[in-house]
Amino acid sequence: MSRTRQAERSEATRAKLIGAARELFGKRGYSAVGTEQVVKRARVTRGALYHHFDDKRDLFRAMYEQVETELTERIGAELVARAADDPLEALLEGMESVLDLSLDPDLRQITLVDAPAVLGWSEWRTLGDRYGLGLATAALEMGMEAGELRRQPARPLAHVLLAAMYEAALMVANSDDVDAARAEAEQALRSIVEGLRS
Repeated sequence: MSRTRQAERSEATRAKLIGAARELFGKRGYSAVGTEQVVKRARVTRGALYHHFDDKRDLFRAMYEQVETELTERIGAELVARAADDPLEALLEGMESVLDLSLDPDLRQITLVDAPAVLGWSEWRTLGDRYGLGLATAALEMGMEAGELRRQPARPLAHVLLAAMYEAALMVANSDDVDAARAEAEQALRSIVEGLRS
């Protein structure tokens, strides 16, 4: 078998494992899913799992990074499409998109319930910042360039806004009435961003 074909098969196996883990972790939660369930769903061997990942936590990390990449690409595309017309509204819509993930039970389970617990607060925030910090910083800089936001260092402000966004999303995820909490969180985030207007 050629090296390229072997690499393609290896990548396909890895993708199957991540896909199975995403489905199972999203529906049942990390602690309720064993590696045997993942390999059965992926239709691969246990050896294949441990060839690609050190353990279940390593598989979760890879799956979580894939989810974060997809969310960042989706939100980034929305932000770019809106930013030219209204950078501030684009920023707000990006923040609202993050809140919307709180309404999706599978995404809520993976990103807001399990990720902080499985990865630990520090690694969860580091990974989240890796994907979201650049978007938030770019949106703030566009708002400042357009004269809609007061000039100030964008990166520290992006950190603060991301922290507020994460906390708002956690509030929604842990609420008994997610729709009401989602509306309240959106209003609070809008108030924060509106306070930055020039």
